[in-house]
Amino acid sequence: MSLRIEDYALIGNTISSALVSREGSIDWLCLPRFDSPACFARLMGDEENGFWKIAPKDKATVTRRYLPDTAVLETRFETKTGVVTLTDFMPLTDDPEKVAVNRIVSGVSGKVEMTMELVLRFGYGQAVPWVQQRDYGLHAVAGPDAVELHTHVPLEGKNMRTLSHFTVREGESVPMTLSYHPTYKRPSFVPDRHETLTHTVAWWENWVKHGRFEHIKERWRGAVKRSLITLKLLTYEPTGGIVAAPTTSLPETLGGSRNWDYRFTWVRDSSLTLYALLNGGYREEATAWRKWLLRATAGDPQQLQIMYGIAGERSLPEYELPWLPGYDKSAPVRVGNAAANQTQLDVFGELMDMLYGARCALLPPEHEAWEMEKVLLQHLQSNWQNLGRGIWEVRGEPRAFTHSRMMCWVAFDRAVESAERFKLEGPVASWRETRDAIHKEICEKGFDSGLNSFTQYYGGKTLDAALLLMPQVGFLPPEDPRVVGTIAAIEKELIRDGLVLRYSTSNTDDGVGGREGAFLACSYWLADAYALCNRTKDAEALFDRLLDLRNDLGLLSEEYDQVAKRLVGNFPQAFSHLGLINSAFNLCEVGGPAQQRAGKDGPPANGANRP
Repeated sequence: MSLRIEDYALIGNTISSALVSREGSIDWLCLPRFDSPACFARLMGDEENGFWKIAPKDKATVTRRYLPDTAVLETRFETKTGVVTLTDFMPLTDDPEKVAVNRIVSGVSGKVEMTMELVLRFGYGQAVPWVQQRDYGLHAVAGPDAVELHTHVPLEGKNMRTLSHFTVREGESVPMTLSYHPTYKRPSFVPDRHETLTHTVAWWENWVKHGRFEHIKERWRGAVKRSLITLKLLTYEPTGGIVAAPTTSLPETLGGSRNWDYRFTWVRDSSLTLYALLNGGYREEATAWRKWLLRATAGDPQQLQIMYGIAGERSLPEYELPWLPGYDKSAPVRVGNAAANQTQLDVFGELMDMLYGARCALLPPEHEAWEMEKVLLQHLQSNWQNLGRGIWEVRGEPRAFTHSRMMCWVAFDRAVESAERFKLEGPVASWRETRDAIHKEICEKGFDSGLNSFTQYYGGKTLDAALLLMPQVGFLPPEDPRVVGTIAAIEKELIRDGLVLRYSTSNTDDGVGGREGAFLACSYWLADAYALCNRTKDAEALFDRLLDLRNDLGLLSEEYDQVAKRLVGNFPQAFSHLGLINSAFNLCEVGGPAQQRAGKDGPPANGANRP
């Protein structure tokens, strides 16, 4: 039986990452990049699909934590004979083709008999490598991929597995390193693991010190720090791109088929990411994020995609892995994402809003950005009335989604604001005319007077949690009766067990079928809407409720299953952690992203929040 999603921890080095279970087993690891084929895929199958477990031979009581202000995981095993800790981390590296996982077993008291089991299966759990013992441990190769296991414990090969039994006493430590390199290159040198640990801890502590948390309520600062660390872990350092999650096909419903590959970068995350990073004080990461977006989206505006690979790749073909039964028998397991080929007009608004925010924050100028924006707007002026798939990437019929049209309004609104505020040249009168026409159409066709609410799409009767962003982007003020009515309708129709559904799957043909859990970012958006409407107590109560859904390490997945009372969906999810970060700032006295976007002030400049 599969472990719960919340039983996993994330370690990484801003090149790739791994999921480590409470039992001391690495059950998901892609090498050398986030989107590379996994060499440990037990998470999506069983033991035969690859894992690496280090744990006591006998039954143990398990506790775990991240070392404070770091991405270094420490798991503590208490047995009848003694106590050991297992420290897991991935060292930072300047070479994206040389990635390593370090694991150190340390004796705390008494003595503990330990077992190690390594099952390497390249190609998403399918390819059994050729394994040879070396004086430092073992060497394994399969096609283009090779790994070295460095350890001094005795190793035994049995049934296509590598096993070891060893004893750790108080004061002793046993380090192990699994290092990757392309087959055609030499293995990398493995330095002293304890020195590497010290360096890694210091690097993360220093990174956290650059953050700005003084305006956050003290009881929430730890959660915000952990979410920012998680966001950094999901960043591909060579390009600045941020993956939505490090996993593929963790189900939105246990046993269901809503299983997607999230190891890519979504344009829809543009503004939320920029505002989270800048409010948190991370201007360098925000600048890298903007550069990634400009590089990835450059080209013919007709070819603008909703997502790209972490280096800006456009081709993300979707296919299934039939040899993997899926997490908790949730099939199929998919690689790639066909939604990359969808038309989603909201991405134009997201991109324009992000670039406007970057200017307001006084990020270093990118002179080609404005020329690119004008070309995008020229295309959008002729195409904003086209049908699309919307922010939720439905695989049913394309429609005139209200949120998508609203983000088209955002695109022209931010262009007008940019031209006027920063003295940039452009057809401002024409943009203003288009902006006003979109606004008028949305108010006429997107609002249902019978429901007293904006609807998911023109002519429909269903609701959409994305409409909670309406006051945040400045489309209508929070006190507008139509905004108040929309919030009330969503509270009535889309809230289950105190959490917000993104839409009703029973009333919307999304082309997939089956129910799903509560999409956590949507509940953060409701908290933001409450904050804008001065419903502070409601906002704080919902925020605290959401904090309670994190696992013991402070991590969130994409959704929460109110029936099973479990986290579901890909894990950890950047969108959920972005929601946590931004909502925490929205609830501070000086205001955060929601207030900054609504007032069109933009995010804070020079790392300081505006009063």
